[in-house]
Amino acid sequence: MFKRKKSKKETDPMLSLHKLNETLETLEKKEHVLEKKAAAEIQKAKDFSRAKNKRAALQCLKLKKQIEEQMDRLRNMQLRLHDQIIVLEGTKLTTDTFDTLRSGAAAMKAMNKATNIEELDKTMDEINEQTENMKQIQEALAAPVGAAADFDEDELEAELEELENADLEQESVKQATITATPAMPDAPVSNLASKLPIKPVTMLKTEDEDEPASLQAEMAL
Repeated sequence: MFKRKKSKKETDPMLSLHKLNETLETLEKKEHVLEKKAAAEIQKAKDFSRAKNKRAALQCLKLKKQIEEQMDRLRNMQLRLHDQIIVLEGTKLTTDTFDTLRSGAAAMKAMNKATNIEELDKTMDEINEQTENMKQIQEALAAPVGAAADFDEDELEAELEELENADLEQESVKQATITATPAMPDAPVSNLASKLPIKPVTMLKTEDEDEPASLQAEMAL
């Protein structure tokens, strides 16, 4: 009347795969044992046949046939287990893939919820508003205050233009004065040199040059 609720361990795919592999390994070991038994019965049948014991030889062959039938059943069970393992592994891979995709979709949904288009527009509007406010504050701080705010920019520019024109006029007058002043002629060097008196140059004699003259005077005496 009441269905037995399956426990979590029974529905765990990894545990099921482990149990399937264990059972498959057990069946393979049993098949290996039966192969040895079948080979032994064949060898007995040969020995009885050589001993001319036909009845015993036939009995061994019958037993070998029974063993082979049991081996066939084991092979069929192994084949079913292999099929079950393949299906379960494929199902596990599909489930894992689906879980991964579902987790990714949930993450994308959460991110989209945190950054929906309405919130984005609102944030951009706030940024633009704050930027405009800051621009107005900077312009207010840079504006002249007090007496400087009453100055006429056009009047200041006209005064600057007058100063520049006055400088240009002074420079023009200076250049004209330099051009109008005559240059003094240079006196000829040759005429001045010819009018200067020429003084005779007296050659000074050394003591060595005066000594021969004095000797000559003494010899004349």
